[in-house]
Amino acid sequence: MHVVGQVKRPGVFTMPVGSRVADVVAKAGVGKGADLAAINLARPLVDGEQIHVPKPGEVLAGAAGGGAGAGSGPAGSGAGGAGASGSGGAGAGAGAAGSASGVAGRVNLNTASAAELEELPGVGPVLAQRIIDWRTEHGRFASVDELGEVSGIGEKIFAALQPKVTV
Repeated sequence: MHVVGQVKRPGVFTMPVGSRVADVVAKAGVGKGADLAAINLARPLVDGEQIHVPKPGEVLAGAAGGGAGAGSGPAGSGAGGAGASGSGGAGAGAGAAGSASGVAGRVNLNTASAAELEELPGVGPVLAQRIIDWRTEHGRFASVDELGEVSGIGEKIFAALQPKVTV
């Protein structure tokens, strides 16, 4: 996990499977002025993500969900810190700060809810459910390329989704 923002020791940390955002944030040390209420400390970590611990009032990229820290996915999320993502930090909205957001606001296929998937181009309720059903049947997406195995995702939709999703 890559922890950045208002922490004492920003950097990359290796965490045991099943760890949560709270675990890696504690390992990095909560920094002065950290707004822990802005991230979902209870969200399970996703390997390779970035957790962004914001300062009060800081707006995280992709902060639409409600996740922990900006949760960014591998290669760069944010969540998704996708919200202190999770949906996330980079990866991830207020949920991502509890959302499924990942790298630079990308949606994490392994953690996204149906509502988050429906925000993607070409994805409605039916296709979002098929993505979730695929994930339930096959386990985690190992790569974005596996999205092409989901019924209803052809070359055109895949091309539109590829830059907007991560695993």
